[in-house]
Amino acid sequence: MNYVYHMVPKTMVGEKLFPLNQLKTTQAILYFEYVKKYNDHPARRKLLERKIPKLNCLWNDVIHFLPLHPTLVYNALKEVGVNINGDKKFYKIPITNLQDNKNVIYIYNKENYQGPDAEIVNETIHLLDINKYEEIATIPSDTISYYEEEHINGKRFGMFQFIPHIFSLGKVNISNAEVVSWGDKTN
Repeated sequence: MNYVYHMVPKTMVGEKLFPLNQLKTTQAILYFEYVKKYNDHPARRKLLERKIPKLNCLWNDVIHFLPLHPTLVYNALKEVGVNINGDKKFYKIPITNLQDNKNVIYIYNKENYQGPDAEIVNETIHLLDINKYEEIATIPSDTISYYEEEHINGKRFGMFQFIPHIFSLGKVNISNAEVVSWGDKTN
């Protein structure tokens, strides 16, 4: 079985994940709590208006997933010397839970990335056939270089920079998802 991973929200209502823009109308308090993260930098605010090619929707109309076990991210950050808490929790969700949605993989890499306020390049978005999906087994080398550079510079930085993302247009049931800590060892 292959999985996708999503950070467990601080406040969770029910057994389904919803895109942020759906929360705006159904659970406004949660929406305003989670949209705050986009206000930490002027360019990040533009993510709220960023269009996703092939899905014809906005950044916050989809649920974002990691296609690799979060322990790989945790271990890479620790190896670089970043002091992080190992208790961060993630849902480990069977890929089949996304079967009723339209899904894409965003090939988020250094070569095509032009900043959070730039449009996503159409060629970096690929429709995802969940029957052929396989988890990624390693952290991209550009991600490791990014961690090293930003850590040396002492800057606050994104944990998932240059890691491909799965975007799922629709809600996702998590009733059968396992909760894992990213500091745990992978199987």
